[in-house]
Amino acid sequence: MPASVALPIVLSMGDPAGIGPEIVAKAFRERPALLRHVVVAGDVATMHRALRLTAPEAGSARDALVLAEIEDLPALAHVPSGCMAVVQACALSQPPAFGRIDARAGRAAADCIQWAAQAALWGRARAVVTAPIQKEALAAAGVDHPGHTELLQSLAAAHAGVSVQALPVRMMLSCPGLSTVLVSIHVSLRQALQAVTREQVLQTIRITHAHFRRAGFAAPRIAVAGLNPHAGEGGLFGREEIEVIAPAIELTRAEGVLASGPHAPDTVFMRARQGAFDVVVAMYHDQGLIPVKLLGLEHGVNTTLGLPFVRTSPDHGTAFDIAGTGQASAASLLAAIDAALEAVPSVA
Repeated sequence: MPASVALPIVLSMGDPAGIGPEIVAKAFRERPALLRHVVVAGDVATMHRALRLTAPEAGSARDALVLAEIEDLPALAHVPSGCMAVVQACALSQPPAFGRIDARAGRAAADCIQWAAQAALWGRARAVVTAPIQKEALAAAGVDHPGHTELLQSLAAAHAGVSVQALPVRMMLSCPGLSTVLVSIHVSLRQALQAVTREQVLQTIRITHAHFRRAGFAAPRIAVAGLNPHAGEGGLFGREEIEVIAPAIELTRAEGVLASGPHAPDTVFMRARQGAFDVVVAMYHDQGLIPVKLLGLEHGVNTTLGLPFVRTSPDHGTAFDIAGTGQASAASLLAAIDAALEAVPSVA
């Protein structure tokens, strides 16, 4: 890549049986300027299908979008204007049927994620943006990770030659007015409760603080949610707040972190949206994600904190029920791309 050309963002196409390829194509149609900055790690035949699916009526200016297959990222500098650059990042014999769990689709999605992550890990891409995947398809393909976050963590740890435990990551979901970071991610509720330990809460607060400091917040205001109703009501509804969460908060405050809580989970997100806090640390997946998705699914962004590169994604899934219909919106994907561009605007 010539020094004068900024490193590209790599966008993995997601599960080819879902809306991922479709919203990727729509994103480029809606924002043609992105073609100069983004390379798709995907399947050429699947992306051709997505272009046909999203093609507007004949005669439209946006109808000119065509696909350009490239071998690797430096070739983006030579792609003609108006072309979507795609790297064949998986071995898929043909596009799978829409809306069905398919092991071939799961393997293709995982291979594209791995290609994108390796590009970022080796310093050939400025960031990774991932379109939605189907977790059951991943499992059917034998992928030993339940989702993007865990897979990317494993790839980054292997690249660094360390254990997964030595490279802790966290999921942050954001929409206009609210950001929340999770202590545990894709585990059962029973396992999520077991994951609320002093060390896990402490680590989450530290990772959150470090991320917001890098993002330009001098003293990010971190609200930590309780686990139990009313944050335990002084021990009446559980002692996790007293014995686990509050001690973790105090340890970080001693380090100069502006953390507070434990706050009642049923009001802390509302207070954050009203401006009292910059981010909420939630104890488990649904506690943190329900309010974000309720407020801003169309413009929500998932960011993985703790990785050695920037990774964002839309905050929705593969939407098998509408895959192939042309109805899917690219708004959340565009928000994820914008977040990646803002995080590393001019790396060269």
